[in-house]
Amino acid sequence: MTEKLTHIRADGSAAMVDVSGKPVSRREATACGFIRLQEKTVEVIAEGQMPKGDVLSVARVAGIQAAKQTSNLIPLCHALPLSKVAVDFEIEADGVRITALARTDAKTGVEMEALAAVSVAGLTIYDMCKAIDKTMVIEKIELLEKTKVVL
Repeated sequence: MTEKLTHIRADGSAAMVDVSGKPVSRREATACGFIRLQEKTVEVIAEGQMPKGDVLSVARVAGIQAAKQTSNLIPLCHALPLSKVAVDFEIEADGVRITALARTDAKTGVEMEALAAVSVAGLTIYDMCKAIDKTMVIEKIELLEKTKVVL
């Protein structure tokens, strides 16, 4: 069985999905990713000694801003009134785990916002650490969970 793609018209052209007939619901999505770093880079981040500043604070703000700008980054995404975006980090021996939660009361989900937050937070860590670590790898960005509760 082939699933119908909602962003594709019968002629194969792209289209924004019409969600006008859907009810408003509380939607939440959680995404995560990992940036693999050298041990020394992890230490510098944890100690707050990166020459460019507090890496995780800047990455958190960048991730939140990315979630807010998702419809400007992804052409067919709807602009959503976000009620919450949280970006958190877990420092591990070989890198930093990034988790983002996005919440809205809307007619469509917030998966892309959570994924954008993780992606841009990872890119920000990369940018702030590239002078001291040439081996960084951003990996395994994925959606962990999404929920919907009709209001």
